[in-house]
Amino acid sequence: MATGNPQKITDWVNPSDKSGEFKRQQSIFRNWISREPGAKFPPEKDRYHLYVSYACPWAHRTLITRNLKGLENIITFSSVHWHLGEKGWRFATSDEKLPGKNTIPDPLHPQFTHLQEIYFSNDPDYTGRFTVPVLYDKKNKLIVSNESAEIIRMLYYEFDDLLPEQYKKVDLFPKALRSEIDATNEWIYNDVNNGVYKSGFATTQEAYEKAVTTLFSSLDRIETHLAKKLSSGGAPYYFGDSVTEADIRLFTTIIRFDPVYVQHFKCNIRDIRSGFPAIHRWVRHLYWEVPAFRETTDFEHIKKHYTKSHKQINQFSITPVGPVPDILPKDEEVRAVKAG
Repeated sequence: MATGNPQKITDWVNPSDKSGEFKRQQSIFRNWISREPGAKFPPEKDRYHLYVSYACPWAHRTLITRNLKGLENIITFSSVHWHLGEKGWRFATSDEKLPGKNTIPDPLHPQFTHLQEIYFSNDPDYTGRFTVPVLYDKKNKLIVSNESAEIIRMLYYEFDDLLPEQYKKVDLFPKALRSEIDATNEWIYNDVNNGVYKSGFATTQEAYEKAVTTLFSSLDRIETHLAKKLSSGGAPYYFGDSVTEADIRLFTTIIRFDPVYVQHFKCNIRDIRSGFPAIHRWVRHLYWEVPAFRETTDFEHIKKHYTKSHKQINQFSITPVGPVPDILPKDEEVRAVKAG
């Protein structure tokens, strides 16, 4: 049986890579759930299971989408423990009482202790990272997909025939906005979603400064877009008058920004709460007003995962106390903003 990538799981940048740049692995399992006749993975109630981590922004996307589309009784889920060690993500044990719904031992394979065992059960020679989310077919005991961007799009429409009308109407990728959403996804993914990792995992000053400068330039671009939309009386979403994929994909990075990325990933040119007022209003609206965002966010998992799993960055696994609170109430500002 393979033992995973020869590069240590906890080495986020290959020590032999002199560029010092973080390079994200491509997802390997790329199958689709489809309503098309004869599809290998048809939409069925209680056939699929999502393995997630509350800590991981990519997995967080799938939990938000599952809730927004009313799929809680159709697709089951469980979360791994927040700690990621030499064998990758592990499952919580039965005696551990962690926050976050369904942070439990593997409900499908009680003998498994780590997520990697799901991967090896599908491919004994697998050599990549053992990432979340994993969308798993309980019927055929197969991984459908481990690519979050594709999993969330499967959830948009493929299960609609099983849903009540109120959830069928939830359109997170409306046709009129698709070209704008796709274009925005491209640069926000590269510069922001992945940009915080490029900044935090860089092992040279040059790689860090290149990434963090690009990150904050892109945050300024987002701030301008949202400020213009709000000043013109638009709805408090990235596009249109309701939540879309653009909100889901950006939220999972921004909600982690002040509690983790500012200090842990050295993304400290500014924080969100005092440096980006429009982004701050936008993220708090989603968190406080749209239950799917708040109910799937767990700050204990988020803060402990990054600070206690990334020994390359934080040798002694100290978790900073602040900022306090993790997210401000909807109508409260930090002192500097109030004074301004």
